[in-house]
Amino acid sequence: MVEVNTFDIIVSQLRSIIKHRHLDGKRNAVLILANELEINPLDCAAALLSLHFEGEIVSPPPPEIPSIPIVPIELPPIKMQRYRLDVGKKQRIDFESLHELLIEESGVDRNNIQNVSIRNDYTLLELPDEMPSDIFLHLKNIEINGYKLNIKRLKIRKETPYKVNRNTFRRRHY
Repeated sequence: MVEVNTFDIIVSQLRSIIKHRHLDGKRNAVLILANELEINPLDCAAALLSLHFEGEIVSPPPPEIPSIPIVPIELPPIKMQRYRLDVGKKQRIDFESLHELLIEESGVDRNNIQNVSIRNDYTLLELPDEMPSDIFLHLKNIEINGYKLNIKRLKIRKETPYKVNRNTFRRRHY
C-alpha cells in the first residue's frame, strides 16, 4: 500500500539526484530504450518509475484549490398584493387545483402564491404585485369547475389604531 506521502518522497529524491549527479548517460539510456520500444521518452520514464514502485500507485496529491468564499445573494423581497377570487368552497374549489391553475395560467412561481384562504363564497390570496395587466385580465376570465375566477385587486387599508370606546370598560355601579 502506498503511503500518503510517496509522491513527496519521489519528488525529494529526484531533486537530490538532479542536483548532485550527472545524468547524461541515463538520459541517453532512456532515449535508446524509448527508441528501441518505439515509444516516447516520457512513457519510457513512466515505465521505469513503475519498475521501482511495482504495484504501488504513484500519483501526485490533488492540487489544493483555493476556496472561494461563497457569499449568499440576498434578493430583495417580492412585494405581494392581496387578491380576491369569486370562487370558493361552494364552487368545490380546493387548494391544489387552484394552485396548479394559477401556476399554469399566469406563469407565477409556485412559491409566490401565498396566504391562500378559501372561504365559502370567495378566495383570498397574495400574488406578486408587479403582475402584468394582460395576465391579470386573462385570470379574470379563466374558469375552474365552470366558474370564472373574476380576480380583483384588494385595496390596501392604511393601518389605523383600534379605537377603544372607553365607556365599554367602565364598571357600572348599581
